[in-house]
Amino acid sequence: MEPGLCAVSGALCFYLAALCLPCGALTYSIPLQRPEDCSPQEYYEPGNLTCVPCPDSQRPSHGGSDSVPFAYIFTYFFLDSFTSFLPVIMPSRKRDAIGRGVTTDGWDCIKCPDGLTTSGTCQCSPGSILVERYMNGTLLHEAECITCDGSEASFTVPDKLGLRCERCHQTIISRTNSCNCYQPNTLAGGICFNAAGHILSRVISTIRYAQLGVTLRSEWLSINLQAAASACLLYSNHTACQALGNMCVMNMNSVSVQSSDACGLFRYIFSNTATRGVVHSISYWRTNFPWLYYDEQPGLAVRVLTASPFPENFSFKWGEQAQNTKLVFMAALYDVRGKFIAWKSLHGGLLQLCPDTAKRLDAAYGFGTAYKQNCELTVSQILHDFPEPVFYDVYLSYRGSDNQQNIWPVPVLNLNLQYNEQFVNFGNNVNNWLLTRRIFLVDTLSGRENTLSSLPHVIRIASKITFSISLVPGTHRGTIYPPLITVEYTDVQVQNPQSQTVKVSFSVQYEMSQADSVTQTDVALGVLGGLAMLWSLLKTAAWKRRIGSQVIDLQTVIQFLVIYAGVLANVFFIVTVGTGVYWLLLFKGQQYVSVLLPLSSDEKNFITYVSCAFVLKALHFLHTLISQLTIDIFFIDWERPKNRIIKSEGGEKSAPAPVSIWRSYFIANEWNEIQTVRKINPLFQVFIVLFFLKIAGFENLALRDSSSSLSRDPQDYKAPWSCILRYGVASALWLGFGCLQILFFSGIYERFVEDKIRQFVDLCSMSNISVFILSHKCYGYYIHGRSIHGHSDTNMEEMNMNLKREAENMCSQRGLQPNSDVQTFQISIPGRVRTQFDRIHDNLTRNRGPSRFLQNSPTACEQSTKAYHTMNKFLSAFIDHAFNDMDYFVKDKLLLERVLSMEFMEPMDRSIFYNDENHSFSDVLFYGHESTLLIFDTLFFCIVDIMSQNFVLAAVITYLQQECFRHIRGIAGQKNLASKTLIDERFLI
Repeated sequence: MEPGLCAVSGALCFYLAALCLPCGALTYSIPLQRPEDCSPQEYYEPGNLTCVPCPDSQRPSHGGSDSVPFAYIFTYFFLDSFTSFLPVIMPSRKRDAIGRGVTTDGWDCIKCPDGLTTSGTCQCSPGSILVERYMNGTLLHEAECITCDGSEASFTVPDKLGLRCERCHQTIISRTNSCNCYQPNTLAGGICFNAAGHILSRVISTIRYAQLGVTLRSEWLSINLQAAASACLLYSNHTACQALGNMCVMNMNSVSVQSSDACGLFRYIFSNTATRGVVHSISYWRTNFPWLYYDEQPGLAVRVLTASPFPENFSFKWGEQAQNTKLVFMAALYDVRGKFIAWKSLHGGLLQLCPDTAKRLDAAYGFGTAYKQNCELTVSQILHDFPEPVFYDVYLSYRGSDNQQNIWPVPVLNLNLQYNEQFVNFGNNVNNWLLTRRIFLVDTLSGRENTLSSLPHVIRIASKITFSISLVPGTHRGTIYPPLITVEYTDVQVQNPQSQTVKVSFSVQYEMSQADSVTQTDVALGVLGGLAMLWSLLKTAAWKRRIGSQVIDLQTVIQFLVIYAGVLANVFFIVTVGTGVYWLLLFKGQQYVSVLLPLSSDEKNFITYVSCAFVLKALHFLHTLISQLTIDIFFIDWERPKNRIIKSEGGEKSAPAPVSIWRSYFIANEWNEIQTVRKINPLFQVFIVLFFLKIAGFENLALRDSSSSLSRDPQDYKAPWSCILRYGVASALWLGFGCLQILFFSGIYERFVEDKIRQFVDLCSMSNISVFILSHKCYGYYIHGRSIHGHSDTNMEEMNMNLKREAENMCSQRGLQPNSDVQTFQISIPGRVRTQFDRIHDNLTRNRGPSRFLQNSPTACEQSTKAYHTMNKFLSAFIDHAFNDMDYFVKDKLLLERVLSMEFMEPMDRSIFYNDENHSFSDVLFYGHESTLLIFDTLFFCIVDIMSQNFVLAAVITYLQQECFRHIRGIAGQKNLASKTLIDERFLI
């Protein structure tokens, strides 16, 4: 039996067996068989990737890819093994005399009948062979040129070396009954066939470079395309079919209906060889034919990629039932001539053009690790390393239930593929995709126009290779769909190989349907956004009541938008932080994979939400800052002048002593200091967050890999950052340590060390000074600092005595009302009180010059002093219930009023003082807006990190921002304090 017949019969038997299987068993799963798996009675059929049995009279050839008779294989193996160990010493190939040359074996010199070749050996005319020795090996006196008999009696021609006559190829004899392939027959690749009127006569030996817009004649295709197509079509030669398939792949698998290029010939032969049968029950894979295409059916790509899950499950961590943490890709390699090379694992960087350590290269196939590798290669290096293309059929290996190693073909999405001049594989419409199977890395061969040894005019490089692994929706066991390889080639016109460079990349990405998470996020934003609008309407209504207005005007709309911006910023912040922490905990903590991170392209909406939160919160923060810098404040001095004895010539008389202003200066300085007091230490916050991110290694949790380890080996591959995980880690740490600082400050530091807010209230009582604050037109705060001792402008002895009496409960309580300790109030005043306050306040501010060097005339100073005393007198009288038409009453806020931070009762005739033991007057200080500042700082830190991908830079810029706004708040607040209280800035230190 001939070798080809053995292979065909074996494949046919396999095909018939496959037809007997039930329809439900049809699958892309293939049992893995390699040449070393074949028994001594089998040979390896690379076209089918199976071991095929040979008849009893034959054995596998030396290469294991054919069957040969016993005697032949023995002789071949023996001679090959033996001669490979013999040392050969060749004489110098010099002409020893005129007309004499060196024998072909190089051991002797002999007289030549028809001249010499350039190498110094004897030369014969075409159709003749050179004979130099007798049958017993004795050298002839003169070499002889013997003509081979091409007649019907023998049909012989010289062999390739011209040393013996051999029988002509059977195709030539069959066609012409001679050793010459006459017209209209065509000789290609040693095969004679009649191509007249046949597609084989219209072969197009060109390569289309669509990126450059040029079509070149290819010397490689000119020599081999027609021969490979004829041998594949007429004689089913699997090597020729593989070579033809390779030439189609070199042409980007591009398809044109009327074309007879490599892909046109391939598809023509495929459609006309349906009787050959299929391989492994896969209809796109014909016997002795390479599998290049899936099909052209609309929507087939969707079914190929999502119809059948991959049979094996994967996990992130080793466990008793979770063993698969690596993707085991394998590839069947073919050379450009169609010869099967070997099976190889993709580990070790088989498809990665960028050099790196084996450990980092192999990290690409760790399940769940997003891999990205980029580099730049010179054209000269590419030409040196890839003289000929190698072709890869990629499979994903797995163990079946019977422990049999199987493989699953991995489809390829070639972005350069053209179907009827259209790039169908661009875009996200999967129904238009045309999937293929075979790829190559570099093609420096098909672009050679004149000779195969010349420099190629154009080379083609796989500049971008991406492995995409999709998780099956709803899985909890790490079930995936078959992977997809996306390849994009770059055409480079060779001009200066030493200076030309090409950028290449290799990546592995993991994805899953994010429709559910997007829907959940949108629902959360919609619901919380609606609640935020309702809350903003309530806050706007409260603001309208506090400014004493009932008209909805432009100012009301603007205020509503500002309030809504602040509340909506909180909504975006809650959703984004929740999303980041959710992905961080769920993705990094899972063993059996149920979720995968969104791709970088899918994170755009998330980044938009974070940006919206930052912009809205910045607007809210600036509004709060401006509101604090425009409050009305006045220090009410309760101290009354004391009578003092003045000695004169007329005797002694009593006169009122002036009240000292230093107590007011002292209280003003204390107020100025607490304006920027915070519960969080910004410098400590920056250092502790950076410590945990950089030193403790929490930033490693933001990598797109399956590891939850905080420490990483510097030699390991470092996966790209996930924006969502990075935001989740950064925001969680910043918020976490911020909240811990607030708890420590409120629960321990203020209780056992220092509470500046309560100390300020106590200081007001000791100084006999109250603080009247209006943050809105008709709303504000009052700190009752009237001394229970009557006066505070006294000496140290009396002051200590007063403190002792108060400690021993020998005096009344400090509160505004009898038998009450409440000293702080929220106040709501009617319009007439505000009108009187503004009238006096306008005189006060009008008489105050913009600079200490202006309006220093005695009249201006007297008017300012008069306005100050008028305001002090008015507010003192107001607090003492001296005005019947401007009286007030004290009450507690309702629970709902406290929860909503608003007032239900509108002051009509009398003002309302609400008891406030929580010191709400801190709302006009940084202290009362710690949550706003913390959220703003968190968003600022995260936004800078998103833009820079650098935690250290983000921390430094955030600290500078904090200090900048603290400085602005301190300076502007000091100026406002000096302006509203008539205290010179020179005393505010």
